[in-house]
Amino acid sequence: MVVIKDKSVINKIRKAKTRRGKRVLESREPLIVENTKKAIFTRGSNASQRCVQLLKDFCLLKKPNSVYFNRKEEWHPFDDWSPVEYMCGKNDASLFAYASHTKKRPNNVVIGRTFDDHLLDMVELGFDDYRALNEFKVPKTAIGTKPIVLFSGQPFDTEHDYQRLKSLLLDMFAGPQVDSIRLSGLEHAIQFVATDGRVLMRSYKVALKRSGTRLPRVELEEMGPRVEFTLRRRHLASQDLWKRALRQPDATRKKSSSATKNVKRDALGSTLGRIHMRRQDYRRLSLRKSRAFRKSSKEGISSGAKKTSVVPVVDTNDRPVVDTNRSHDMPPKKRVRFES
Repeated sequence: MVVIKDKSVINKIRKAKTRRGKRVLESREPLIVENTKKAIFTRGSNASQRCVQLLKDFCLLKKPNSVYFNRKEEWHPFDDWSPVEYMCGKNDASLFAYASHTKKRPNNVVIGRTFDDHLLDMVELGFDDYRALNEFKVPKTAIGTKPIVLFSGQPFDTEHDYQRLKSLLLDMFAGPQVDSIRLSGLEHAIQFVATDGRVLMRSYKVALKRSGTRLPRVELEEMGPRVEFTLRRRHLASQDLWKRALRQPDATRKKSSSATKNVKRDALGSTLGRIHMRRQDYRRLSLRKSRAFRKSSKEGISSGAKKTSVVPVVDTNDRPVVDTNRSHDMPPKKRVRFES
């Protein structure tokens, strides 16, 4: 346990003055299972109309876990990222997107994320061949639909920068984590293709048609947005910071295979386990003190004496006959002497 003694650090720790403020600070504390990542979208002072429209389309795809700010910002993330950290911390968001347009870098968008209220990584992308979401005159999916995110192309598996870009895009568009999903819930698909130094983005609406078999026939209808990205500047996290961001608490880690050994489930869902024990000596078992296990007080035969049983013999008239040959097995009668 680390004890902070520096008063300058203690004074910087935020303390709640009201009950509402206390609830807000408690909701922002680290969680064992984190919530769905929230994103903020903001524009620069010189952003063009196409840049603003791209941010709005991304915000619609991310809803309801997104916030769009229409005010013009004078800062740029690659020049000073402290305003980004402040806005993400204030809005409890870990993802951000910033759009700008200059003569040197036209049609520019920056996508990044934070960790522990500090910048983790961000990538600057230039875009062209853009078609907005409203330019496709087809029915759209409902807000909050979890999409299928697909990545195609060898650079996403081999090149380090594209691997980080893949992780960043997956956090931005994947949506909430779920354990299972029904087939009819697959309504939206987003595909990223890396080819010839460009990243192509396509968005499709999934339609399930009748096929005459058990499995339906799948049809894809492009619903937008459509855009082509070019990788520009990037600010990636160091290896140590990346490992800290990927660290998971002990409560969420899966148990090792040795802990679940000899455990299985039957068809009804019951858990069955097999326990291996050493061979036991049943003669030393401590049984319940019951009358059935007590020795009779009338039993005069010692434990070492031979026990016999009398079997009655029945003649032809169904009358019992005493076996005289077994008289020697009976115990002798005691003689009593009376003295005057």
